[in-house]
Amino acid sequence: MLSEASNDQCVEVADLAGVVGVRDSKDPDGPVLAFEAYSWRLFVAAVPSGRG
Repeated sequence: MLSEASNDQCVEVADLAGVVGVRDSKDPDGPVLAFEAYSWRLFVAAVPSGRG
């Protein structure tokens, strides 16, 4: 999933068979953060409420 190109603070998120990979879209060869899928879902659900 690619983020909006108009924002300079973009990340890419990928489902990698039970693990979610997140990286800076401006640095595709840079480091990748990896999260368990369950933990990522909890984080995404918490963000709109300000808990994330």
